Amino acid sequence: MDKIKALLVDDEGELISTMVERLEYRDVDADYATSGYEALEMVKHNAYDIIIIDLKMPGMSGTELIRVINHKFPDLPVFLMTGHGSISDEEELPPGIVEYIAKPVKIDDLVRKMREVLKRDE
Repeated sequence: MDKIKALLVDDEGELISTMVERLEYRDVDADYATSGYEALEMVKHNAYDIIIIDLKMPGMSGTELIRVINHKFPDLPVFLMTGHGSISDEEELPPGIVEYIAKPVKIDDLVRKMREVLKRDE
């Protein structure tokens, strides 16, 4: 089975680099970006299977990034990740989200959800 190639986007560099390291132990090839602008550049130059985007970021927000990704890369599955409470109103979710992940992220659950979305065996 091919490794999942994932991009994680979060302005908390230490947190996201740790998540990438933990994902790599679970056979996920992961990169990270600490801004929406950096993420867009990475998506232009790399083939990702999935992108996981934090909702609240300075500069380009997660919502703005999701809109751009959905427009420019409509086949790229997007997970929304946030530590700022739960999202209870469906209208608040930007279109194109395939999964919602709450922080703190349980890595095994994240990997399971990625495999489910990509229909790959564990």
